[in-house]
Amino acid sequence: MAVYHLKTPLSSGEIRKLRIGDQVLFTGTLYMARDAAHKRMVELLERNEPLPVDLRNQIIFYAGPCPPKPGQIIGPVAPTTAYRMDPYTPAMFRYGVKGTIGKGPRREIVKEACKAYGAVSFAAVGGLSALLSKKVKSVEIVAYKDLGPEAIRRLEVEEFPLLVAYDSYGGDLYEQEIAKYQNFRQRNASL
Repeated sequence: MAVYHLKTPLSSGEIRKLRIGDQVLFTGTLYMARDAAHKRMVELLERNEPLPVDLRNQIIFYAGPCPPKPGQIIGPVAPTTAYRMDPYTPAMFRYGVKGTIGKGPRREIVKEACKAYGAVSFAAVGGLSALLSKKVKSVEIVAYKDLGPEAIRRLEVEEFPLLVAYDSYGGDLYEQEIAKYQNFRQRNASL
């Protein structure tokens, strides 16, 4: 497992270097969007209409911010369950998104889309929302303001910690680690 320092826009070459379990410290632009925004964007793509924000070679962070306290740029921000965006992910990868950030396992269609379109799915640790919010240097609503907390936001981040959960080769970190755990339990069942 390696540690990478990445910035957007991401190239296909950078994505191809990443393997499940690799750590990434990301600096640059992330776009925050959840279910409602994805639904709208995929509907636009299906009609061959442009998205309100050019997300090609970018990363989408599946999250919604809590309101900031006075003096804060953003309130605590944690990844939401990535599984909820699975129906939209293949279309977003086909469009040119290079990565997503969420938490938890994803469906087979996402693993296949990662391989087909040269993309990755990152995991961020949900319990670190206060730490993650400190990595955000600026935030701006860039589309779908009417969606409130589900509006698309552009975040500028510095050394935002990520883990490669699904790589562009079909690797699945959750599947790998569950198998390791089951093997460990079987070997130690008689202890």
